[in-house]
Amino acid sequence: MKPSSEKLSNGISIFAAVVDAGTFAAASDLMEMSPPGVSRAIARLEAKLKIRLFNRTTRSVSLTEEGRRFYEQVMPHLAGLEEAAAAASGGAARVRGKLRINLDPVLYRNILGRRLDRFMDAHPDLELELIARDNLGDLVMDGFDLALRFGDPKASTLVARKLLETAVVTVAAPAYVRRFGRPEKPEDLVSRMHRCLEFRDPATGKPFRWEFHRKRKHIAVDTRGRLTVNDPSALLGACLAGSGVAQMLLIAAAPLIAEGRLINLFPEWTDERFPLYVVYPSRHYVPTKTRAFLDFLVEMTNHEQKNAAS
Repeated sequence: MKPSSEKLSNGISIFAAVVDAGTFAAASDLMEMSPPGVSRAIARLEAKLKIRLFNRTTRSVSLTEEGRRFYEQVMPHLAGLEEAAAAASGGAARVRGKLRINLDPVLYRNILGRRLDRFMDAHPDLELELIARDNLGDLVMDGFDLALRFGDPKASTLVARKLLETAVVTVAAPAYVRRFGRPEKPEDLVSRMHRCLEFRDPATGKPFRWEFHRKRKHIAVDTRGRLTVNDPSALLGACLAGSGVAQMLLIAAAPLIAEGRLINLFPEWTDERFPLYVVYPSRHYVPTKTRAFLDFLVEMTNHEQKNAAS
């Protein structure tokens, strides 16, 4: 390798460390370098590439658009070199390392929790870190390998793959129905006789609008609930306690409806669908650990959809 190529390779490794660690100081610990040495290496790489890779402040760094594109182009090749080295040492078939996952809070309780042990048993050298967040954030700079999010993703350079769709249902606990009566139609929820539990949309900061779909018919109801939450567990807890009517995903409500702990108030108005996507950074190369988890997710969600259809 020529000296200039070697310097470029070292600069790319330091660049990857800054992205992974989140700051120059943290990257210096990973690379066993001084913070000024990391800063100089990034400056040399930027001069070589003739682009600015990072926006720098006194407290943090973030990728520029050019830096993000460069990261997405170069990281698959670095990961490929690591896996080639593993193959040469006889470790190609093993799934190893740490997999960091940005997780929709609804997901673990209702899907992952029941089947994750099987995946962990199959890959004893893999460490999982599940971080529940109410938004996607910056997948690359936050150090996530992939994300599992409900709702249609915004346009970006990330790869988004739909795993399933689930209905939206309107439910209440038997205790609520005994106290306030059962609404006969969605419009009845406008009445002050009923109490609706609102859920705040993290994207807008406002409560989700209550919509009802039946084939081609679509209506919206202005519920104006007095209790608003931003946590799915809080919404579920309040609903189970009989505090109000709630709209939630059928994938979360189905077991409780089957047990009689919740009542599906309008079973004929459940044609609205909400998608679940897996999102990850690279289209050209997917590391072995990520690919193994993607295969697990596809198998798991296919099973969920078959159960829902039966």
